[in-house]
Amino acid sequence: MSRTFQTLIKQGWDDAVRKLYPDERIYTFWDYLRNAYGRDAGLRLDHFLLNADLSIRLTSAGVDKHVRGWEHSSDHAPVWIEIQG
Repeated sequence: MSRTFQTLIKQGWDDAVRKLYPDERIYTFWDYLRNAYGRDAGLRLDHFLLNADLSIRLTSAGVDKHVRGWEHSSDHAPVWIEIQG
């Protein structure tokens, strides 16, 4: 975790995916050339940071890994979150 990211978390921001899945290895990027996906050795490049008011309304979050199977797909998968209205 970068120093800048740690600073944001210490200021009270929540990482939406980590909040819902604190102990899971969740990635958004896998290097094809190094077979990172097959080794479960990716990186998480995308973060939704939520303030306290939004954090309590967080209901769901995830990474759409299935797009990796699409023709001409990249190493990067989209991330999404749902917040209760």
